[in-house]
Amino acid sequence: MTGPSRAVEADAALRRDVALANRILERCGLSTVFGHASARIPGTETFLMPARRSPRFAEEDSLLILNTNGTVLSGQGVPNSELWIHARAYAARPDLGGIVHAHSPACICLTQIGEPHRIVHNQGGPFLDRVTEYERVGLIRSRELGDALARALGSGIAVMMRGHGITTGCADVRTATVAACFLEESAELQLQMLTAVGGDTARVRFFTREEAERVSDQLTAPMIERAWEYYATLAEAPA
Repeated sequence: MTGPSRAVEADAALRRDVALANRILERCGLSTVFGHASARIPGTETFLMPARRSPRFAEEDSLLILNTNGTVLSGQGVPNSELWIHARAYAARPDLGGIVHAHSPACICLTQIGEPHRIVHNQGGPFLDRVTEYERVGLIRSRELGDALARALGSGIAVMMRGHGITTGCADVRTATVAACFLEESAELQLQMLTAVGGDTARVRFFTREEAERVSDQLTAPMIERAWEYYATLAEAPA
């Protein structure tokens, strides 16, 4: 296969992943009307993301190309007003290849009852010391707010946004999507446990640091491959 052919194939594969990632967010209950996933075009300061619609309707042939200054370089349609979440995180973190923003219900609940995310099951292991909080309520509709959110994310893989949702950032869009799904699952379990004990955190057996470190490999390549296959199959199944 020639160089140009490989490049075309890689672009098509990345577009498929971005479209699927967005549909996963909707199908798995992390977002309904709002939410978006993006992927950096490798080796560039540009990224792919859908136009301003529910993530359910994302299609690979209708993605926009934007740069880290928030400029639309290619594609038809209007970008989501929170494009700055993606643009400024990519600008701040050259290591990021995929970003997900979702309005994950359980994560929102944790932020609003003042409970930090804690590790309660195996898939929560990778989030040890890597989930931060962004306290400002409201949408990220400016470059300045995008920069503030990127600072809050820091070197972590997820930031929980009070009353708003989450943003995950990873090496690629598949990992960022699986991380978002695992984080919401973890938050749901934490809420269920808190409900079961009447809010008495002393009665919840949160993982210790040593226990969490023992299962910190849940976002490594074999796990991502298996989880992506499952979530992608859900997203592609008839509604």
